[in-house]
Amino acid sequence: MTRRVVALAIGSLLALAACVFPQSATNTPAPSGASSGLGGQRGSGGDLKIVYWQAPATLNAHRATGLKDTDPSRLVLEPLASLGKDGQVIANGLAAAIPTVANGGIAKDFTTVTWKLRQGVKWSDGTAFSADDVVFTYRYQCDPATGATTFGRCDGVQSVASPDPSTVVVTYRSPHPFVYQWGVGTGGAILQRDQYRSCVGTNAGDCPADKRPIGTGPFKVRDFRPGDVVTFDANDNFRDPNKPFFRSVTWKAGSDPEAAARAAFQAGDIDYAWNLQVDATTLRNMAQNSQSANLVTVFGSSVERLELNFANPDPALGDNRAEPDTKHPFFTDKAVRRALAMATNRDGIAERLFGKDLFGRATCNVLAAPDSISSPNTKGFDVCRFDLSAANDELERAGWTKGADGVRAKGGVKLKVLFQTNVNARRENIQLVLKKDWESVGFQVDLRSESFTSFFTNTSPGGANRFWADVQLYADGGDPDPTAYLSHWASEQRASRSNNWLLANRARYSNKDFDAMLGQLRTEVDPGKRAQIAVQANDLLVQDVAAIPLVQRSAVISGVGKSLKGVDPSPWDSEMYNVADWTK
Repeated sequence: MTRRVVALAIGSLLALAACVFPQSATNTPAPSGASSGLGGQRGSGGDLKIVYWQAPATLNAHRATGLKDTDPSRLVLEPLASLGKDGQVIANGLAAAIPTVANGGIAKDFTTVTWKLRQGVKWSDGTAFSADDVVFTYRYQCDPATGATTFGRCDGVQSVASPDPSTVVVTYRSPHPFVYQWGVGTGGAILQRDQYRSCVGTNAGDCPADKRPIGTGPFKVRDFRPGDVVTFDANDNFRDPNKPFFRSVTWKAGSDPEAAARAAFQAGDIDYAWNLQVDATTLRNMAQNSQSANLVTVFGSSVERLELNFANPDPALGDNRAEPDTKHPFFTDKAVRRALAMATNRDGIAERLFGKDLFGRATCNVLAAPDSISSPNTKGFDVCRFDLSAANDELERAGWTKGADGVRAKGGVKLKVLFQTNVNARRENIQLVLKKDWESVGFQVDLRSESFTSFFTNTSPGGANRFWADVQLYADGGDPDPTAYLSHWASEQRASRSNNWLLANRARYSNKDFDAMLGQLRTEVDPGKRAQIAVQANDLLVQDVAAIPLVQRSAVISGVGKSLKGVDPSPWDSEMYNVADWTK
């Protein structure tokens, strides 16, 4: 999956791994709102050339279906605040400062957060921005009929109100340590009320403003040709008179990753090339021999992982198939889960299929980032070591014996695994690697792959939501605050027919100890204690083999022109979150 548009965000943490070949092309960004003094006059930098090989369909981040939409939108539409690469909330958006308990912006019971807005901000059409626009955005985004892809940000929010034109108060229904959930990062784009007032609810589906939103960001839309190119001009009404440095932006789309890589590293005729999913050896060679661009990779929280079904997916059960009250015929035996984990070669997968620290690196943590919640303990867990002999011994001790066909069985139940993922060369190669090793210890493994659109849906029998298989593979990740992501294993979140398979716990995992930890995490406000609880919850999931983490994936892998300064990509926000600070 892509980094989720519905991702929520908070921050306190993370010493992030960022690898740059051959040298760093990044500088620490200056918050947009006070000039760094480095860029010179507005528009003096000419045209900024950006290539995203996936074409945007909208410039409204609340209608986005991926980064291809949210990133160009960020040039125009701003949130209240952004998330930097360390997970910290930074005041480079519409908020004058970040609210905290210490400054009185966050209530001591964590039910309200008060945002003070920047003074004198104008929309690109010259009209005044005010708190009314923020309140309107809440009405738009959090109306279920709008169908906003960022609707997840509304979870737990009771209201967003404006006591005066420069103040916004977000109120949560209950104590909410995750106070920066609404209005921050990729899902926090603030819309102009006057432009969007007729696009709320069922009218949102056909709104011309989505192609040409009026924003407060550093650029404004000049022309949008869906599937081809978007051109932007510097916003003459942007709040910092010296920004943006660039006169215009040409946002080219519809190429492919290798062509984009060649344009950045060989031809040198673009400034920024996004998501370079190219053969690892080829990409490394291009970058290391390039005179024009650097390769920038940033690791985030997204983990390629195996999900084990704790319910029974037997089609003979009819409407009760894989319902939470059923039991899997062999994954209810922890020894079987442990053996499967020990027969999983994550190091080999990371090295051969993810370019070893390029597209991903091996991990046995469900919570791979930030560092403060990434457990150091899992390195010592036996279920995290690839050991086929130990896997065989585990199954033997548990009474699972091999038959003439090499498949283990016990009590008439065979270890026959249906293993599904979406159509994707890398994932299908992972399936082949795992099938070989798993079958060597006595599992029978049948592989299935579904199209992307069929797999990531609740309507398809072969999809991840219904999970009518034994094991499935995909990538997912959370935010600097792990609460929402850990809910994927909460008993109350088990997917079922009754909830249309829309809840997050697709594995139907249930563990009272884990639920108790998650309950603590939802109410604990001390950052240190929250980190401890998160590590404990991670360790429980790994040791209980509720999931088998494989690879921590790169959140950013882009080609950045060597003359381009100020680029400081964040795994928690849009790669364009600080584009106002870019210079040459």
